[in-house]
Parts: sequence; structure tokens; C-alpha cells
Amino acid sequence: MIIQLESGASQQAIAEVEAVLSDIGYKKNEISTQFAKYWVCIGKNEFDIRRIGSLAAVSDVHRVSDSFKLVSSKWKVGPSCVDLGDGVKIGGGHFQTMMGPCSIESDAQIEETIAFLKNNNIKIMRGGVYKPRSSPYSFRGLGQDGLKIWSEIAKEAGVKIVTEVMQVSQIEAMADYVDIFQVGARNSQNFNLLDALGQVDTAVLLKRGMSGTLDELLSSAEYIFSHGNEKVMLCERGIRTYETAYRNTFDINAIPILKEKSHLPVVSDPSHGVGIRKYVSSVTLSSIMAGADAAIVEIHSCPQKAFSDGQQTLDFNQAEKLISDIDKVRKLYSEL
Repeated sequence: MIIQLESGASQQAIAEVEAVLSDIGYKKNEISTQFAKYWVCIGKNEFDIRRIGSLAAVSDVHRVSDSFKLVSSKWKVGPSCVDLGDGVKIGGGHFQTMMGPCSIESDAQIEETIAFLKNNNIKIMRGGVYKPRSSPYSFRGLGQDGLKIWSEIAKEAGVKIVTEVMQVSQIEAMADYVDIFQVGARNSQNFNLLDALGQVDTAVLLKRGMSGTLDELLSSAEYIFSHGNEKVMLCERGIRTYETAYRNTFDINAIPILKEKSHLPVVSDPSHGVGIRKYVSSVTLSSIMAGADAAIVEIHSCPQKAFSDGQQTLDFNQAEKLISDIDKVRKLYSEL
């Protein structure tokens, strides 16, 4: 059961709720987020929920059988919207395309990418400054210095930034320069990192683990939400299967099912999902028709020279066509 408390409820009114919970044998877990105070209450005894809902300190109350409670649509029936400021929103009817290189490589690359994004009305730039690579000898990013330069250029242009955080110790240093913290597939169940991201007021894009189930993804999102951060987005980025014809198996089924199970926005990552450039656009469009609230796509002025993941990266001409096609498909989706 989830209880949302009224803002400014008196201690006496709150004590009345506590007394009822004690009487019915339920224990509460107190959650405070940027937006509200909740009690996640655990117990097995049957009772009339109206007994809770009628109390003065209670704004809302719902039974939630899912193990992931705060991110469940059984509690919050309407879709959530993550507001990044300056009119940039994701979810709740607001769609965004995020584009940029796999890795941030240089000042010149940042400037040419942002110029392309602005010309095409794309408001969020993706890129990696800390790169988790399969080989320790591969390029692993420009780190904090690269992030500072990128942030300065992006803020001047009015473009938001999404980039991956790898460990707890990086959060504080990165926080002033990032609009969305990305949690990669390898860290999807790094619970120490998820706990820490729950304690900041920065949006989090949580990717599905390479072999993770949807319930495991939602449970990971619950860690972030339950530690105080409601600005969470779920990302389908493909899972590892026995198929070898492409990099990952993009689970298109996951998008409508996640949107049914949870109120959180759902983002598609077709670049990693298929891993082959010529298929990225069609997978992107398919994800939009499946109901994705945003898409995050890798682009580069010359993918053949990209420091990482060039094989799945669109060039600017391909990206421009995809942007046009996204507008057409979104219009079609809205008319269904």
C-alpha cells in the first residue's frame, strides 16, 4: 500500500494515520522526494482502504501488489513527465529525440554536433565522457575535463546534456554539468549507484541490463525513486540473446508493457538495440509506434572515424532524414 501525505499535514493528523496502521498491523517506510512525501506500507491483514483514505493527513492511497511500488502504474495511474527545464519535457505526451556521438572526442566535435542539433530543433545531446568499454585498451572518454567543456558549449546553445555516470564517486563532480544522468546496462543493478542517484535532483535515464527482465528494470527504478528522486526514465536498449545477426535483440514488446506496468517515461535506444547503422532508423520508428516517449540515437559527422561504436552511428544526412521521419510517424501515432 502507498500513502501520499497531504503537504503541510499536522503532526496530530499524521499520528492518526500511524495509529490506524498500527491497528491493522502494517509497517511504514517513509519516502521523501522532490515533490511529495509517501509511506510505503507493508502488511498482510485485510482492511477497508477507505479507513485510510478518509484521514485528514492522507492525500491519496492505493493498494499495490507489485514488488516495485512507487514506479507502478497501480499507484499512479496517469503517466509521469520529467521536466528538464526551459520547456524540455519527456513523457505525459511530450516526446524528445536525443542525439549525439557515442563518445565526446573534442571541442570541434561538440560544436559541430550542437550546430546540427539546433538546426534540426533537437534539444538534448547525448555523449559519453566516461566510457565502459569491453577492452581496457579502447578509448574510454575525456572524463571530467571533457564534460566541463561540453557543458559550457551546450548551455550557451540552450541544449541539454545526457551522459553516463559510472560510479558513486563521480556523481557530485558531474552534477553541475549534467541534465540527465545515464545508468548504462552494465550498472542497471549497481544498487549503491542507484541509491546515490536517488539522493540528487537530476533526471536519471536507467537502461535495461543486457540480460535483465522488465521486472528487474522496474525494481532498479524503485531504488532511485525510493531514495527521493522521482525524475526517472526507463530505457529499452536491447538484450543479449542467441541471435548473432545483429548486436542485441531490441525488445519492441518491452515498450508497451513497461508503459502498462509503470507510470515512468519509456525511452528507446535503437543504436545499441540493433547495433547496425542501416537498421537504426527503422527500429527507431518502430519504437515510436510502440509508444516510446523519447528516442536516444547515436550520430557523428563521420561515423567511420568515430572513436567508438561507429558501426551503429548515423551520419548527419541519415540523422536529418530520421528526424523528418520521426515527425511523420509521431503524427500518425497521434491519430491512431
